Amino acid sequence: MFVVHFIENKNVLLSQLLQRVPSLGENITIKGKKGKVSSVSAIDEKHFHVELIIEKVVNKSKVAVDNSKKKKR
Repeated sequence: MFVVHFIENKNVLLSQLLQRVPSLGENITIKGKKGKVSSVSAIDEKHFHVELIIEKVVNKSKVAVDNSKKKKR
């Protein structure tokens, strides 16, 4: 069992006790965000820091509001 700290931009996103440590370049989903492992560093025998690059989410569901259908007062 290993203690794995997932870090993005010097912010700890998640700390977990895992059976295996993620490898470099592996795709990971944390808290609904997709990311890729950029580096793995061993602190000691059982502690690891995994640095992630989180993909930016583009919200395409926003639609322009059409005000012409509203009643004018």
